[in-house]
Amino acid sequence: MGADEVGGHLWREEAAKREPMSRDAETLARLVAYDHDEFETELYEAAADPDAQALDDAQRSYAGQYRRRVRRLHERARHAPPNEGA
Repeated sequence: MGADEVGGHLWREEAAKREPMSRDAETLARLVAYDHDEFETELYEAAADPDAQALDDAQRSYAGQYRRRVRRLHERARHAPPNEGA
């Protein structure tokens, strides 16, 4: 496995496990409502951006699809009959 493949695999694993960005936006919204810190407001605006949330959802979906595909391929390989004459 090449360095690019390893990096892609690690990214997909991380992306599939992370929480949705919309959950972070909700948490930050409560924090900003409590105290109006400028940095927290910037974080909230970035997390609440619909384009950023759509991108995050797409990345997590892609990573999940990839994980399911790899799992199915491993299951098929495990249940496949051994090659005779090979």
